[in-house]
Amino acid sequence: MKKTEEEYNEIINKCRDIFDKKTRDYGTSWRILRPSSLTDQIFIKAQRIRTVQETGENRVGESIDLEFVAIVNYCVMAIIQTEKSVELEIEVEPEKAMQLYNEVVNEAFELMMKKNHDYGEAWRDMRVSSLTDLILMKLLRVKQIEDNKGVTIISEGIASNFFDMLNYSVFALIHIYFTNAK
Repeated sequence: MKKTEEEYNEIINKCRDIFDKKTRDYGTSWRILRPSSLTDQIFIKAQRIRTVQETGENRVGESIDLEFVAIVNYCVMAIIQTEKSVELEIEVEPEKAMQLYNEVVNEAFELMMKKNHDYGEAWRDMRVSSLTDLILMKLLRVKQIEDNKGVTIISEGIASNFFDMLNYSVFALIHIYFTNAK
């Protein structure tokens, strides 16, 4: 589990660095997006990953790993939008945006550690393509919950699905960067 902690943190640091730089370039323009728009943005990224995985063709040229990084960062944005949106203005100072980012990824890390313990690091034996499919499945669940105006009978809420997608993306990136899996 120590190895997982180190790899997870290395991946999150890469994602955080990109989020920080984009926040300094663009501000927090993403704050204008409704959670459903962020869901659709994550869907676009995950669908592109799946298409490239299935066809072996990458016509856009952007690497799959950067698409997983984007999913991590869009999940952070979606969690902020669903859990902290009412208390924030559209434009948030970069330092505040990074504080919120860190709160979300710390919560995601804690969740991952608990689940990783209980599941015995099963994700290490999974394929990146399976992680992509799990992300797409979670997206379809989120879309259904959003269509139901957030009402569920037994299911977890929207934020928990975003946390899972964030962690699946980190797992995929660990496979890509540290085990050279496809």
